Amino acid sequence: MKLITDKTEAVRLFTNRRQSQDDPELLRSVAETLAEVRARGDEAVLELSKRFGGADLDYIQVPEAALEKAEAEVSPELKSAIELASSRVHDFYSAQPKGGFLEQKDGALLGQLVRPLERVACYVPAGQAPLFSTLIMTAVPAKVAGVPEVVVASPPNASGEVAPEVLVAARVCGVNKVYALGGPVAVAALAHGTESVERVDKIVGPGSRYTMAAKQLVFGEVGIEALPGPTETLVLADDSADTNHVVADLLAQAEHDQAQPVLVTTSRALVDAVTEALEPQLKSLPTEQTARESVEQRGVIVLVETLDDALEVANAYAPEHLCLLLADPWRVVPQVKHAGGLFIGEHSMEALGDYIIGPSHVMPTGGTARYSSAVNLRDFQKVIPLVSLSQGTVAEIGPAAAIMARAEGLEAHARAVESRLPQD
Repeated sequence: MKLITDKTEAVRLFTNRRQSQDDPELLRSVAETLAEVRARGDEAVLELSKRFGGADLDYIQVPEAALEKAEAEVSPELKSAIELASSRVHDFYSAQPKGGFLEQKDGALLGQLVRPLERVACYVPAGQAPLFSTLIMTAVPAKVAGVPEVVVASPPNASGEVAPEVLVAARVCGVNKVYALGGPVAVAALAHGTESVERVDKIVGPGSRYTMAAKQLVFGEVGIEALPGPTETLVLADDSADTNHVVADLLAQAEHDQAQPVLVTTSRALVDAVTEALEPQLKSLPTEQTARESVEQRGVIVLVETLDDALEVANAYAPEHLCLLLADPWRVVPQVKHAGGLFIGEHSMEALGDYIIGPSHVMPTGGTARYSSAVNLRDFQKVIPLVSLSQGTVAEIGPAAAIMARAEGLEAHARAVESRLPQD
């Protein structure tokens, strides 16, 4: 892991990092896929699924028989774990306020109506392995938000079948439909609609850079929640931290493809201990190749003098996951400005959050935690302002509005207001 001992250098480096899909060739290739699906519908979906994924699809929407078959292919222990995770995520989001507000004052009724989206698609990647946990972390909040139709798209294997774990999770979470589609083909079908795929209002969830490029290109025709990129964790630790916990948390992220593990610490002794402990831990991992690439090519350790310095560096990085392995972690919580998720204390490991704690693991990456949030109910709802004014309120505020309208050169606006004002 790269060692940085200059706080100013670390802040500058981290502040300037940005997440973007700016590869012209990639965007051109994905745009062609989107255009093909839009023009030719199911025919293009089947052809492109074969070309890109090697799958000869017998179906696009997974039939009930395949869902039932999956039940027998997943162990009772795993199904029970999926049910527990779904329940905990449901309970977590059930605590988030769902409604709007109404306020009556001086003859005016003002407020917000909150309404769920009607049809949402959750994209479930299946690159290194089918991430059925992502289905739970997106479909359950959508259901709690009141979305009446939640569908899932997940890449099939070479036989054209979606992973049984994904299908079982879909059943547990009450998903309405599952499509055996992946990457830009899935995004195109969901955004534009085909003979077999009904167009959705929003697409949520992570995926490859091709999938994210497709989401970027269809935004405006359909809603997206974000463009999640490679995962990242920043562990903020002092000399009280257990070396094994620090290494475990860094490697838990490193085994994801293209991940970035970061350690920010006030302890030189911890830097030395972590550096020494990483190698044997890496060698023991079945995912050693991926984890080693993340650690050696993108891993960073920042050694600073004080916890205030550490928080400055962490806020500059704006991590997807911020883990506080400190003697008194709650003391620094008020200083945290930017983080996708905050994991406080040695027992609150982020790896547990990927599966079963409650909050969605779909969190902002690449510094986007500076302005965006983890998936939550508002990603599946829209807010409609509500206005009901009395004649008296119009008489009170209308003249000011008319003055403003004429200052902007909009005479018809002014006259529309004045038509409701008392006539002398």
